[in-house]
Amino acid sequence: MKKQHIAFAIGGGALIVIFLTLTNIFVLRHPDLTWTLYPAYAMILWPVSVFFTRKGRYKVFSYLVSFILVLYLVIENMRTTPHYPWALYAVFPIIGWSVFTVLGRWARTYAASWIGSAVAILYYTGLNLFLEPAHPWAVYPAFVFLWWPLSMYYAKTKRHLEFSIIASIYTSAFFITVNTITTPHEIWAVYPIFAIAWWPLSMYFYYYKRNVE
Repeated sequence: MKKQHIAFAIGGGALIVIFLTLTNIFVLRHPDLTWTLYPAYAMILWPVSVFFTRKGRYKVFSYLVSFILVLYLVIENMRTTPHYPWALYAVFPIIGWSVFTVLGRWARTYAASWIGSAVAILYYTGLNLFLEPAHPWAVYPAFVFLWWPLSMYYAKTKRHLEFSIIASIYTSAFFITVNTITTPHEIWAVYPIFAIAWWPLSMYFYYYKRNVE
């Protein structure tokens, strides 16, 4: 039964790619066949996914899919905009998926979250400095990545009120930073900060204080 599913995925994917190619040539009469690369990529992933997931070889699956996806993005980058390496923005999380698959259980540790966040922040900061130095956009992914160790720490300690306070301060600091960088002449950060402040207040009055009483 498994072999039938794999054969169906291979045959079905190949037929779809052939159909789209023939449609492009004889119906649309478009000389450029490069748009067929987009569905072709999905059709390649179909049998690959069926084969490795049904055999339970998830690590090999992550390596192969990461390689195919990185190769696809690099080809698209070189084909469409060779003067700007935009594929570098997407390559890091794809490779990170394979790396953390190799790490296994250690990938779920607090230390792994800090190391992963630090490497990610350094990577995107480097891209910011070398590719787009005009605007410090690296603060945006840095804000997202630091939530990883922060959430893991408080998920283990189960100090929910403290987490809401620290997270609110952290998020408020992020909005103040963005406000200062983008529009220092207009103070708009107070609006999201006001909304964020309700998080620890609600935790205190409707959860923590009730449990204490």
